[in-house]
Parts: sequence; structure tokens; C-alpha cells
Amino acid sequence: MKLIVTGGAGFIGSAFIRYMLARFPSYQVVNLDSLTYAGNLENLKSVQGNPNYSFVRGDITNLGDVEAVLSGGADGLVNFAAESHVDRSIVDASQFVRTNVLGTQVLLEISRQTEIKRFIQVSTDEVYGSLEEKGRFTENSPLSPNSPYAASKTAADMLVRAYHRTYGMDVITTRCCNNYGPFQFPEKFVPLAILNAMEERSIPIYGDGLHTRDWIHVEDHCSAIAAVLAEGVSGETYNIGANQEEKNLELAYSILQILEKPSSLVEFVRDRPGHDRRYAVDATRLRCEVGWEPGIPLMEGLQDTVKWYAANQSWVSDVKSGEYRGYYKKMYEEREETLDQLGNRRSE
Repeated sequence: MKLIVTGGAGFIGSAFIRYMLARFPSYQVVNLDSLTYAGNLENLKSVQGNPNYSFVRGDITNLGDVEAVLSGGADGLVNFAAESHVDRSIVDASQFVRTNVLGTQVLLEISRQTEIKRFIQVSTDEVYGSLEEKGRFTENSPLSPNSPYAASKTAADMLVRAYHRTYGMDVITTRCCNNYGPFQFPEKFVPLAILNAMEERSIPIYGDGLHTRDWIHVEDHCSAIAAVLAEGVSGETYNIGANQEEKNLELAYSILQILEKPSSLVEFVRDRPGHDRRYAVDATRLRCEVGWEPGIPLMEGLQDTVKWYAANQSWVSDVKSGEYRGYYKKMYEEREETLDQLGNRRSE
């Protein structure tokens, strides 16, 4: 099987590539990533020598870049490429619309033209909006996004649906809850809390800290996507959830307890505009139709994640300083095949 993975240098995309190559060593995986601030090839050091893995630097909003990678066809494309940080979308939504909406449309169109066999759109539970204290979103719940980020992902999901209905494309959308685990960019809540606590710096908590999320380890998310890729029904949407809800404040306290740091490091800050109170999804369809189950309990996964960050301070330092971007840019220019080389070889 040949897989195209877009956004494969990011947190979840790189975890998926590592997961697939470890479990399906005969698969060929091509990683298309533009290496924005959150794209880090250090996340993929363990597979860089694998002959079945290749990296191409390119932008999913650029027709030429996408055509060069997809022109050889593939059994599947998994689209992780996205701007995903809510706070950044509140400051400036334009890049979110460009990448998440236009980029998805470009991928869909070139996938249609080159007859990519299956297209997986990796979305988010944030498209459903906010929940009260009870209940869970199903795949039939109305879409009601409350942030520019969530709105851009909702638009992308609708494009995926339209390409299925209009052109008969084999597409599947997955909507996952909050991820955590190794290699997550430090501006996200869990790594931010871990790293601040290690340095005995305050952990900022929005509002009253009672905003609730369902938390899933990134490896469980990857196993769900792999299962959907193999067994999912074309045209369907699958919620991915672990049934492990936790309030942000309690999650911060758990991290402090693991690190044996004082609870006084918690600092309440002004709430984020339009902050959704609770997310929770019903993953019954995924469990019944595909046979998937999460395998990593939250506290076990959180402890392992804390240990990983403690043991990988060089990765943390490189990410915080931004040095990884310059180093891998140089390495890419010297060693990785360029889009021009790829296009020339295919035209011969």
C-alpha cells in the first residue's frame, strides 16, 4: 500500500507515520509538509532511514506542489495538514481559512483527478461547538463551530462531504477529541503545563478552569485512523473518543502531582473569547462498525508523556529556540528530494 500523509511533520501526523511504518513495514509512506512553525522533522528521526518513507516539502494550497506528489497515484491520502491552534485563529483567521479550507479543496480536487483510492479527512470535535454538562455529540449532531479554527475545519468537512456526493469519491471524515502525547508542540495545554511545571513556572488556566475535554493519547488516535482507513465505510463520519473527560484545572493538578510540584503553580487568567465549555463525542459507530477501542488510560498515558518530556530536553530546547527549523531547512536543501526532482523523474 502507498499512503500520502499531509502534515506528517506535525504532532499527530508524525505519530501516524511512525505508527504505520512500525506496524505495516511493507507500506510506502510519502510525507508532504510545508514545515510551518509546528512542522518538525525531528519528530521523524526514527524513520528517516526507512527506505519506505520519503519526505517532500510542499504546501497543500499550491496546485503544483500537490500535483507533483499525487501524480503517481496512491491507495490512500490522510490529511492532517491544518492550522490548529485556537488562540492563533482568534488573533488572525486568514491563514486558517487558507490552509484548512483552500488546502483541503486542492487536495480533494487533485485526489479526484489522480484517482486516489481513499481520502481520509482528519477533523476535530470542535466543529460541533460546546456541550452542557450532560450528553455527547454523535456524528448526526448539528455543526455549530464557535472559533475561527473550528469554523475553518467545518468548512473543510463540508467540502469533503460534497466531493463524495458530487463526484462519488471514497472519502471518510474523522472527528477526534483532544490529543496529548510525545512530540506535541509546547503551546498546547498538556506540554505547556508539563514544561512550565518542570521549570516551576506558573501554569495559566483560562477562566475558572472547569472547561472539560475528552482526552485521548495520540497513539490511540493513530490506531483509530488506521482502522478507519482499512475498514471504514465510504462517505461516513466517525467520531474518535476515549471516554476520558477531565477538567483543565484537574488535569493541571494531575501533572503537578506527577512532577511533585506545588498546586500553587496554577494561575487563573482571563478566559479566551468564545471558549467552549465542554466537548465529548460518542464513538459508538467507530466501535461497532470498525471494531476499534482505545487502549491507553489517561493517567497512565499522562505519566508516560511527562517522562518523555523529561527525557527529551534537547528536543524541547530546539523547539523552544526554533533552531530545529534552520537545521532541517539546510538538511532538506542538501539531502531530501525536491519537488522539481520529483516532477522531473515522473516526467521521464
